[in-house]
Amino acid sequence: MTGPVGIQANLIGEDATVLSAVERMDAVRRKLLLVVDADGRLRGALTDGDIRRGLMRRVPVEAPVGEIMNRTPVALKAGVRDRAALRRLEALGVSLAPVVDDQGRVTGLYPDAVGPARPRDNLVVIMAGGRGVRLAPLTRDCPKPMLKVAGRPLLETIIERLRAEGFRRIRLAVNYLAEVIEDHFGDGSALDVDIRYLREDHPRGTAGALSLLDEPVEAPMLVMNGDVLTRVGFGDLIDFHQGLGAEATLCVREHSFQSPHGVAETDGPRLVSLKEKPTFRWLANAGIYCLDPAALTRVPAEGRFDMPDLLAGLAADGRLVGAFPLHEYWLDIGRPPDFETAQQDFANLFQEPAPLS
Repeated sequence: MTGPVGIQANLIGEDATVLSAVERMDAVRRKLLLVVDADGRLRGALTDGDIRRGLMRRVPVEAPVGEIMNRTPVALKAGVRDRAALRRLEALGVSLAPVVDDQGRVTGLYPDAVGPARPRDNLVVIMAGGRGVRLAPLTRDCPKPMLKVAGRPLLETIIERLRAEGFRRIRLAVNYLAEVIEDHFGDGSALDVDIRYLREDHPRGTAGALSLLDEPVEAPMLVMNGDVLTRVGFGDLIDFHQGLGAEATLCVREHSFQSPHGVAETDGPRLVSLKEKPTFRWLANAGIYCLDPAALTRVPAEGRFDMPDLLAGLAADGRLVGAFPLHEYWLDIGRPPDFETAQQDFANLFQEPAPLS
């Protein structure tokens, strides 16, 4: 596979697997993969959304990228003037496109520079009030979100990643050892964000603190647990949610478990099937959500209320609840082994590397 210098990281071969596309997408800054043949001719394209839709259809990660790619991507001819290119892309709602020559070989990406993240005025609420009982004694004098991963509080890493994607309106729901969090972050100005606090007088669950918001919410908002270490694109989640037209969207992560035993299926005393050490797969709640303002009206003013209660109520009323599959790194730091894993993974995954493209 050949291609121009500068976008090699965005090129992927026709024989590549979905898994290799996931790994490549997580590594590149410009979130578009171009599927090319051995001579560098464009055969298809993969956006982050294409990959997530494929995962939700349960396309095997060992499958070829042809099963999930867009076979008719928007492409620009080399030499097209910028103004004309921009008009065409804007008309089609496309922000990034391959540039090809007369033989269909990829010569670049348009636009060819990665600009700063666009500002996002969406509100972000981080649930940071839990006691972290399973991490005791580490959490005896330190709230779980303030435990240090690679020398700094986990919550600080979360906020810095949000800021890097253009989010600056941060609200922290606090309860247990709230003063530790408030003393560290203050109003957020040191991190160039606006931080305010939702102070729970009793544990309110994973959604109850939303009733404490005392400001207008006029756009989709992010809600997430304060013990999640992830490289998910928060802006991608907002865009996915709005494109889907959902009232709520939850992030899900696929998990699997191979049974050490053969599994029998029976109908009364009769054997129906016997599967030798099957693998069971399921989608787990990743603790990251996007909510439309209308969803907040369902949160009670008092008492404990968890996010599954909110989502189940919306679904029962026929409201659209979306699922956003994560392919990026994600770790729920709820147990001592997870905390140790986070320490080991951080340097490779959360120190910003040099751009690949």
